[in-house]
Amino acid sequence: MATTRPRPRAAGRVEAVEAALRQFFAARQAEADAISPAYATAVTELESYVLRGGKRVRPTFAFLGWIGAGGDPEGPDAEAVLRCCSALELFHAYGLIHDDVIDASATRRGAPAAHVLFAEQHRARCWSGDADLFGVGAAILVGDLAQGWADDMIRTCGLPEPALARVSPVWSALRTEVLCGQLLDLTAEAAGEEDIDTPVLVDQYKTASYTVERPLHIGGAIADADPELIAAYRAFGIGIGVAFQLRDDLLGVFGAPQETGKPSGDDLVQGKRTTLFAAALKYADEQDPDAAKFLRAKIGNPIDDEELAQMRAIITGVGAVDHVERDIATRTDRALAVLRASTATDDAKDQLTAMAIRATQRTS
Repeated sequence: MATTRPRPRAAGRVEAVEAALRQFFAARQAEADAISPAYATAVTELESYVLRGGKRVRPTFAFLGWIGAGGDPEGPDAEAVLRCCSALELFHAYGLIHDDVIDASATRRGAPAAHVLFAEQHRARCWSGDADLFGVGAAILVGDLAQGWADDMIRTCGLPEPALARVSPVWSALRTEVLCGQLLDLTAEAAGEEDIDTPVLVDQYKTASYTVERPLHIGGAIADADPELIAAYRAFGIGIGVAFQLRDDLLGVFGAPQETGKPSGDDLVQGKRTTLFAAALKYADEQDPDAAKFLRAKIGNPIDDEELAQMRAIITGVGAVDHVERDIATRTDRALAVLRASTATDDAKDQLTAMAIRATQRTS
C-alpha cells in the first residue's frame, strides 16, 4: 500500500509533519530489517519515540519562516520544504534522549525515558550485564542515530542545491549552539552557579537557538530572504525562545505531572540552575536568609511533598515567580514588536504571533 504524501496546504500542521516523518522511517525500516533484528527493534523504538507526542513547534516555525519570506505553501517546492523542516523533529528527539541521560530523568512525555525503556527491555529478556548501563549506552546510540538521520532528511529532502547550500551553515550553527548550551547547562549545575546571567545564556543556546531562532532562519534561508528579514527572525526567535524556556522553568517547579509528563518539582530535584531559581536565591538572600539557606540545602537532592511545598512557597513568596513572569512578558512584547516591524508576510506574522503567545503561555 502506498504511503500517503503530506499535502502542501497541510504543511506546518502536526499531521503533515508526522506524515513526512513516517515516510522517512518507512524508507529506513527496510534497511534496518536487512541488517539485524536488534537494529530493526532500535529503529522501531526511535520511530515510536519521535511520533509519540510533541507539538511539532520547531518544524512549524521553520515552515512559517519560509512562508514569511515569500514561500508558497501551494507551490511545487512545498513538500520538499516540509521534509526539510520536519528534520528538526529528529534533531529534537536526539536532544531529548541525550538530555534525559545527562539529567537521569526517568520519564519523558508521560512515558519512560529512552534509557529507562532500553534498561527495562534488558531486564525483561534476562540479558547479562548491567541493565541500566545497557540502557544508557543504547539511548546514546539511538540519540546519535536521530541526529545523523536529521542530517540525512535535510540532504535528501528534495530542495534545489542552492537552497540546501544556504541551509547548510544555519544547520551547522544550530547543532553547535545546542551542544554549547548543553555543556553550559551541565557546567552551571556542577558548579552551583547562582547568577541570573548564566541561565539566560544557557536558555539562548540550549533552547532558543533550535526551538525558534534557527528554525525561522532555516525557513528564511530556503526562501533566500534578505539579511534584514533574517535579522528580524533571529531577534524574534531569541526573544520568544528564551521566554519559552522561562515558561518551561516555571512548569518544571509548579507544573502538574499529568500535563507536563514529568514528576512534580523535577527541576528542583535535578538541581537545575534556572533563572527562576537564581531569582529566588537573590531575593531570598535579601529578604529571608534562612529561606535562602533552605533552598541551597535542598536543590539537587531528593525532596518529599512537604519540602517541595516549602520550596514552592519560598520561590513564590520572595517574588521570583513574578520576576520570571515579567521577564516572559517583556521578552514576548519586544519580540512581537520586532516581528510587526519586519517585512514578513502578513499571514506569517499572524501565525507567528499566535504561536509565540501559545509557546510562552502554555501549561504543558
